[in-house]
Amino acid sequence: MAAILPILFLLLSLTSMEASGNPAGSGSPPVPAVYVLGDSLADVGNNNHLLTIMKADFAHNGIDFAGGKATGRFSNGKNSADFISEQLGLSSPPPYLSVIKNAGDTQAFFNGINFASAGAGILDTTHDGECLSLSKQIDYLSTTYATMVEKAGNERAQAHLAKSIFVIVIGSNDIFGYKSNGGAAPKQFVSSLISTLQGQIKRIYNIGARKIAFLGTGPVGCCPSLRRQSETGECKAIANSISDLYNEAASSLLREMKTELGDMNYSFFNSTFAMQEIFKHPSDYGFTEVEAACCGLGDLNAKVACIPISSYCSNRTNHVFWDFYHPTEATAGILAADLVDGSGPHVYPVNVRQLGAL
Repeated sequence: MAAILPILFLLLSLTSMEASGNPAGSGSPPVPAVYVLGDSLADVGNNNHLLTIMKADFAHNGIDFAGGKATGRFSNGKNSADFISEQLGLSSPPPYLSVIKNAGDTQAFFNGINFASAGAGILDTTHDGECLSLSKQIDYLSTTYATMVEKAGNERAQAHLAKSIFVIVIGSNDIFGYKSNGGAAPKQFVSSLISTLQGQIKRIYNIGARKIAFLGTGPVGCCPSLRRQSETGECKAIANSISDLYNEAASSLLREMKTELGDMNYSFFNSTFAMQEIFKHPSDYGFTEVEAACCGLGDLNAKVACIPISSYCSNRTNHVFWDFYHPTEATAGILAADLVDGSGPHVYPVNVRQLGAL
């Protein structure tokens, strides 16, 4: 069975990629909408509207996206937010900052919104002023809810949000920003993250979320940017150890909140477990390059970011990483398929499709 699963996830992701932007699946979607909060792993264009250098609205980003143009996604094509929605039979939610520019399009709020912003962290100090922090994203979610109430009434708005899936992808930037010299010990640092995260998830719950899909951090020390810091190209152990601590603590937090709140349900995706499986058996997933970025310059294509003057690989489907931090469309599709239809130990206590049916 273990040998079959990687092939199954690859087929699911490739099927979604071939949908040419149309929602995957058939029949009625299991949930009415998807709302996304997070960082650059899920940003679909919010940062395009900010005064920040954390943008991806230029080549070679988007080279495999519909139309071949950059959209603000840090990817050669779609990202995890796109695939999760599509595999639930829904269109990928648009960026919040784009929607509010069309003031009359309040109906879009009922179809799902993406609040994710590249550079965002759990801590407000993570890339402060350069992006929409998770707290600011929740502020915008609250504003969205208020608009929904004005349009349809509190009862309908609450019922809609309670049935929808809330995807949260956060934590990597906080870990990247961790400084061991003179700072808190790893366990203390993670404890501060979780303490803040608890209040943030409680705010999302109080707004109306009842179904939360939480994506834990991957082995961040294995991204090309951190690998190149080692002469041998090895993963940065301290970053991976903090990621492991964070995933364990975030999973425990959600379990405790479920016990406390009762009507909250969740799916936790251990991105590290899933990525380690890909690193160990890359050929099972169609990959031949697990260390170097596809787009960039320098060692491992990770000394310089993916910018218009960077070189890029001709075959993006065999690379795990697109640039020095972010996965390729192929990797994102595989991880999303695992989250939506997989099982433990990667995703638990239920997968996202099962979460939608609760």
